[in-house]
Amino acid sequence: MEELKTQIVVIAGGPSGMSAAVQAAEDGADVIVIEKASITGGAANMGMGPLGIGTKYQQQQMIDISVEKAFNMFMDYTHYNVDARLVKRYFEQSAETIEWLEDMGVEFEGAFKYFPQSEATWHIVKTGNKIGPRAAGHMNKALLKRAQELGVKVLLETSGKKILKDDEGKVCGVVAVNKAGEEFTIQCKAAIIATGGAGCNKQFILDEIGVEQGKDVFNFAIPGIMGDGLKMAWDAGADHLQVRIEAACDPGAGEEARASVLNVFKQPNLLVNKFAKRVMNEEFMQNTTYLSNVASHQKDKVVFSIIDSTIAKTYMKKGVEVTNLVNPDADVSDFLEGMDEILARGSKNFFKGETIEDLAAQIGVDAEVLEETIDDYNDYCEGRDEEFFKNYKYLKKLKKGPYYAAAIRPGGYGTVGGIRINENCEACDKDFMPIPGLYAVGADSCNIYEDSYMFLLPGNSMGYAVNTGRIAGMEAAEYVED
Repeated sequence: MEELKTQIVVIAGGPSGMSAAVQAAEDGADVIVIEKASITGGAANMGMGPLGIGTKYQQQQMIDISVEKAFNMFMDYTHYNVDARLVKRYFEQSAETIEWLEDMGVEFEGAFKYFPQSEATWHIVKTGNKIGPRAAGHMNKALLKRAQELGVKVLLETSGKKILKDDEGKVCGVVAVNKAGEEFTIQCKAAIIATGGAGCNKQFILDEIGVEQGKDVFNFAIPGIMGDGLKMAWDAGADHLQVRIEAACDPGAGEEARASVLNVFKQPNLLVNKFAKRVMNEEFMQNTTYLSNVASHQKDKVVFSIIDSTIAKTYMKKGVEVTNLVNPDADVSDFLEGMDEILARGSKNFFKGETIEDLAAQIGVDAEVLEETIDDYNDYCEGRDEEFFKNYKYLKKLKKGPYYAAAIRPGGYGTVGGIRINENCEACDKDFMPIPGLYAVGADSCNIYEDSYMFLLPGNSMGYAVNTGRIAGMEAAEYVED
């Protein structure tokens, strides 16, 4: 295959990569995107929308959120253990990015919270259908269309293999591999790495993070997300920072179950560990990062959500109390049918016991201690939760069998971080010096909250992707023109 030539190569066509490509092309650069999959969009095709701060939607909805407020919240949450200059630039640009997306035809439903304690920073893409997962696929299509209008060449089923540098240490090309396995070189002045982390690479996660996927952690494993960009950046001299799992989790450790079953066990039910003791104010289970962190600090990295038959019947009759935009359906009337299906196939994560003693045996906890925990909890239901101060409206007695439980184990969206960058999204070496012509965006460079996703400002994952993509596109376009 013949050698290609351009100014900027964007490695991968997810939201960060396509945003980089569009921005760079708008700024006058010649751009080629290489994408391993047969379509663009990456993991964001399952997402719903990016963060925005100070947008017209927030103003119209009378939402009190400013860059200053969000910045201070974020830095407090992360204990300033992040690049404040990058966070500030990202947040300050985010409102204009929403308008930038609108200019290419993306529409938004408005600004939303993920759960009651969060801020309404999540800008959900409008699809014409009910709000829910995969909405951001419309945004990704708009980015691709805009890129093609600008003359960006998109090579699908083509992956990056190596960053080439000249004798002065400047990026001068990218080695790529096409579907047929043929290697070829794209000459360029700049490369933007946007490969989405390594969430599907079990061995990489074990080597880099020290946890076993499917045993210690149950994260999204999007096919093709193998850490290619991380390895290329490190080989090119970028500082190798700690890669982490972006913590979040659901009941059942990824086991297939009806939505009704999952939604029942996402409620602020009694939560116990392997010692049959409570571990948190269950009201905050709605923040699944908190829940994943709690589970990761317990024996065997597991906690159990427990209800009795009365609670189950109440949920089935009246609907669940806690919903969100990802799980909006309060109707769980088929919960028992769903549990029967799961139990019939020998589930290791969902349980049913006619008595507390029976349930304790199934989940592997001491029956007497579990009885004591439930007795204490039932006492709290008559007055005040003296142990963890849960809101009274979520306190429900467990008195009547059968009893139901679901195991909750650490999970996550994928990996984040690994490549050191500065506020211009330039990849930097161990001395914090930029590598001329090399940039990293999205999950590959997301070192701004380590493993604890900032659900208090929802939309952060996609917001960071799109905005860092734009930043790198701006900076790379300026660099290649010098």
